[in-house]
Amino acid sequence: MEQTEAFEYAIRKDVRNNPIVREVDEQRQRELWQSTGIGALLVLVLLFSAWQHFELLRHGYELDRMQRERAVEAEVNRHLRLEIETLRASERIEKLAIRRLGMIEPGPEDAIVLERVVPPSPPAASVVAAR
Repeated sequence: MEQTEAFEYAIRKDVRNNPIVREVDEQRQRELWQSTGIGALLVLVLLFSAWQHFELLRHGYELDRMQRERAVEAEVNRHLRLEIETLRASERIEKLAIRRLGMIEPGPEDAIVLERVVPPSPPAASVVAAR
């Protein structure tokens, strides 16, 4: 008996599935496309939100960096203005003129006061000759 049973399984059965045609389920296809569209829309909204968030962070860091640079530049500006005022001091200029250039301070007798002379206006009836 064992031989007959083994013989039955050894025979290949020819099964043809060609006539089976699956119909496309329109309802399921529509649901699949709706789900795909909703998923894509959610992904786009999420990406846009993340992009805005990271741009906001980037601008915040840039603003902080620019404020630090402005503070440094304001400090440099303050030091330069102080240096300008120090260099403009008349006492300093006087000391440099005396020490480095060998100038002397004028005394009261060395000063000459020039008065401004205003020429008189010509008389109205006179004739001025031209050369």
